[in-house]
Amino acid sequence: MAFTVPPLTYSFDALEPYIDAKTMEIHHDKHHGAYVTNLNKALDGHADLQAKSIDDIMKNLDAVPENIRTAVRNNGGGHWNHSLFWTLMKKGGGGEPKGDLAAAINSTFGSFAGLQEKFAAAGLARFGSGWAWLVVRDGKLAIDSSPNQDTPYQLSGQGKAVTGIDVWEHAYYLKYQNVRAEYIKAWWNVVDWDKAAALYASAK
Repeated sequence: MAFTVPPLTYSFDALEPYIDAKTMEIHHDKHHGAYVTNLNKALDGHADLQAKSIDDIMKNLDAVPENIRTAVRNNGGGHWNHSLFWTLMKKGGGGEPKGDLAAAINSTFGSFAGLQEKFAAAGLARFGSGWAWLVVRDGKLAIDSSPNQDTPYQLSGQGKAVTGIDVWEHAYYLKYQNVRAEYIKAWWNVVDWDKAAALYASAK
């Protein structure tokens, strides 16, 4: 089975005014679409890998033949990251997390504002293209960032994602141009904390 781009569960304009409809359309259909096309091309003739989930492939990159490993790391990572990213946001999102996740954030970062500050710093410090992540590692929350399309599985200690933001320019350039900090600040208004709480609960 060839991999496919999962459909969005909301319209392209659902995250307006924080993420514009045109960016969402290009990002989902064109950028994510290209990762999937190139991943399928790389896996052509590898029926054993085609039968696996993208999660299994990205968890076990060392098992991918060396001649296609870089292509799978880049494009499979792009598919894994974006498939998750679309679900981490929703119309009417934002606010603050509640329950166990909120308690863990307060315990680890001092406050929700403390999380926001450290998370933004990770996103801004990522040189070039990549991602900033809130992950669970060894049972505790941590902030990390990955280059290019590396997933949390490629981070040291293999973190499990709770939430994350794409800081590639294609994710924000039409609206925010080169001001990545403004995009990260706006993104908090679309975060789906229910999804993050569910990921946190399963990661623990």
